[in-house]
This record gives sequence, structure tokens and C-alpha cells, in this order.
Amino acid sequence: MSEADHKNQMKRLEERIAAVKKTQEPKPRADEHYSAANLAWRMVIEMVSGLGIGFGIGYGLDSLFGTLPIFMVLFTMLGLAAGIKTMLNSAKEIEEKQAADAAEIEKAAEVAERDERD
Repeated sequence: MSEADHKNQMKRLEERIAAVKKTQEPKPRADEHYSAANLAWRMVIEMVSGLGIGFGIGYGLDSLFGTLPIFMVLFTMLGLAAGIKTMLNSAKEIEEKQAADAAEIEKAAEVAERDERD
């Protein structure tokens, strides 16, 4: 076995070891809990801010025009709709990120399995 073959074989072995270690390293539980709480608060803040902005615009228009609370109710509902839409977009973003992480782990496992067979 020549020196180049030995180096190539060692490089492949190191890559396989790194791939297996990457698939088997546990995620820290505290980080997951913090992340889920962080995302939940983000969604709550998005919802409340949509409601608050809608209420503020509606109340301002009602004060300006001297109308009944028509604009306040209308813009509060629009703010609620905007908050829900933003919250759903955040949930979709989180779901896509989790799917990408799962695909990355699966790909690393496939590479490790393929290298193991070779």
C-alpha cells in the first residue's frame, strides 16, 4: 500500500467518524426548551402588536373624525388578521427550519452508512 493510498484511506475514515459523531451528538435539552419558549413569545408578541397597532390606528381615526368606534373596531379586526397572518408565517418558518435540520441529519446518516459498506 502506497503512501497516497494510506492518506486517502485515513481521510475517508476521518470523514466517516465525523459524520457518525454528528448524527449521534445529542441536542442540549435546555436549548430546545429555551428555543420553544422564545418562539412562543415571538408569536404572542406578533399577535398583540398587530392588535395594538390596529386599535391605535382605529382609535386615532375615530378621534380625528369624531365617529362612533367604527374605525376602532374595524382596524382592531384588521390588526388581528395581520397578527394571525404574521404568526402563521413564523410557524411556517420554524417548520421549514426543522425539516431542513432533519434532512441534514438523515443525509449524514446515509453517508455514514454508505461509507460503512465500502
